[in-house]
Amino acid sequence: MIRPIATTRSATGVPTGRLAVWWVIASEIVIFGGLLGGYVMHRLGHPDWANQAANTNTWAGAFNTFVLLTSSLAAVLGHQAAEKGDGKKAANFLYLTCLGGLVFLIVKSIEWTTEIQHGMTITSNTFWSFYYTAAGLHGLHVIAGMVIMLFVAADAKKNKELQRVENIGIYWHFVDLVWIFLFPLLYIAK
Repeated sequence: MIRPIATTRSATGVPTGRLAVWWVIASEIVIFGGLLGGYVMHRLGHPDWANQAANTNTWAGAFNTFVLLTSSLAAVLGHQAAEKGDGKKAANFLYLTCLGGLVFLIVKSIEWTTEIQHGMTITSNTFWSFYYTAAGLHGLHVIAGMVIMLFVAADAKKNKELQRVENIGIYWHFVDLVWIFLFPLLYIAK
């Protein structure tokens, strides 16, 4: 099997694909870091936000936290299968990971529908602006991760490009880590 040079060249000792994923994550940290830093600074200056934050559905947020952490376990198991050369098993675990992402998005859409029906929209006040922006940006990253994961799973199922299973897993763990910060800030810190 001939591999593209980009997957084997490595002056740093780190495979190029993995290095690229870490560069993407570094840029995402800047984006989410700025958003969350702005949220925290604004929240500290506006104690009245607690009244608005009390309207978030903590149970939905907690359930989604469980779903994402479980999906991360599936990603880890997929990586283990890929390292053993079992592409079909790795693909199945990636599909389970995507299923977790889908459940997360369904719960989030039900949650948002309920909040919007109760008049809590992105234009209601600054808290809801931050809430929808942060959770929405995170949701877009969940969708992006799922789409990429489906392509990686399709190749893995054919025992091709198994190193990519680890790369998408790293990205998925980052998406979960962001939620670990968002959940307490948006749902618990009332």
